[in-house]
This record gives sequence, C-alpha cells and structure tokens, in this order.
Amino acid sequence: MSTDTTASVSTHILDTSIGRPAEGVAVSLAARAGSDAAWTVLGGSATDADGRCKDLPALPEGITHVRLDFETEAYFLSKQNKQAEAQQDAPANRDSGAAVAFFPEVAITFAVVPGEHYHVPLLLNPFGYSVYRGS
Repeated sequence: MSTDTTASVSTHILDTSIGRPAEGVAVSLAARAGSDAAWTVLGGSATDADGRCKDLPALPEGITHVRLDFETEAYFLSKQNKQAEAQQDAPANRDSGAAVAFFPEVAITFAVVPGEHYHVPLLLNPFGYSVYRGS
C-alpha cells in the first residue's frame, strides 16, 4: 500500500503461449532514488498459481525508479520438461532446438512518483514478451 510519500508495486505474469498464468517465476524488486543512484535490491517473491506476486516489498521514501527482474529461464525449462514427458517422441523445443530459454530473464525498469500504485503485468511467451502499466 502506498502513502503520500511512497509508491507501491505489484505484478502478474500471463503465459500467452498457453493462455494461463505463469506459476513459480521468481521476481526480484530493486529501486533507486534518482537516475544516477545505485540500484538497491529490496527483496523478491515468486508468482503463485494465479501468476501474481502478492508480497513484493514496500518501496522506501525517495524512490524514483523501480526495476522488476523476472527469472523466466527456470519457468520455461520446467514447462519444456513437462511437455517432453507428455510427448515422449516429440522434440521438447521444435522451433529453436535450444536447451535454454530465448529470454532467460526479463528486466523491466520504470519511473515512479510518491502516492501512486504501479501494477506492471508481464505477458510472456517463449520468444517474446510485452509489459504495460495496469490498474
């Protein structure tokens, strides 16, 4: 929850390749006070079965920039392994033949102002992603 002197952040992830929430993705929250300041990692969480991070840490006063780091590689490797088990005779990743995710991580940086809440959803698939400011 934000006050007049702080901003707050929430996020969720939808895996658009299957039209479902992305569960178990680690998310780290970092912040800085000014564009020349160093980043400080405030903590993190992981997405739940609904693809949401409900317990990201609060932002301290004076924060002007926030970065969300999504660790997508483990999610895609887990999904790839489950698909390979379900289709034992089919290649696990037909499109690229790669053993790792094309985007092993996604970092989203955005500006914040005190008193505002920022919901930043990530729409994710194996070969692309999109973000927006939600409500």
